[in-house]
Amino acid sequence: MERPEFLPDPSLSRAAMERLQHEIATTATFGDDHTLDRHEQVTVAGVDQAFDGDTATSAVVVVRGDEVVERAHASEETEIPYVPGLLSFREGGVALSALRALETTPDVVLVDGSGRIHFREAGLATHIGVTLGVPTVGVAKSLLCGQTPESVSGLSEGARVPVEADASVTAAEGTVIGYAVQTRQYDSDSRYINPVYASPGHRVGADTAADLVERQATRYKLPEPVRLADQYAADLTG
Repeated sequence: MERPEFLPDPSLSRAAMERLQHEIATTATFGDDHTLDRHEQVTVAGVDQAFDGDTATSAVVVVRGDEVVERAHASEETEIPYVPGLLSFREGGVALSALRALETTPDVVLVDGSGRIHFREAGLATHIGVTLGVPTVGVAKSLLCGQTPESVSGLSEGARVPVEADASVTAAEGTVIGYAVQTRQYDSDSRYINPVYASPGHRVGADTAADLVERQATRYKLPEPVRLADQYAADLTG
């Protein structure tokens, strides 16, 4: 069920945006609350945004196994610039419009962006998940906040390192808010691929978020639904 009170309103003041994020984090479920393990084939949507000037285009690609079952997109003018920690107020509205355009109901949505790995535990994936009431996972290419107990440079393929809350995050210090997941790695000592950062958005736990990201990264670093959404968004704005 959609929660209109959580819609990302870019006209809010920064203080009001942050208050809304605190409410979203309090409402979010950062544990497994779904039936994904009962599905022989999980239907996964990937979401990513691309820009043409001030116009944001959100692309959604839905995958079941190796099959693309649906694509959808939406375009809207952006109203605010990028501000670290407030990405959902810039891109969340158009992403929600693209997801509403789907005829398919995905079992889980993988969002290019953070979930609980966020200063107020309410990144783009969490904002989308709580607003729509759907299981979501954040898939970020860089670490927004938190810390890892060990270096994540040059990890072996298949490795994962927890991301723990520190003083920059509202969660209790040491809480596992996601994982650095090494989906692919070069067989070389001179170059390496950085991990992706998987975190719960809504109705998914940290371990399951990492499992889903690793399972969906079938050929490339990014999970295939997100990679396809990134490619689709680039095609739409190119």
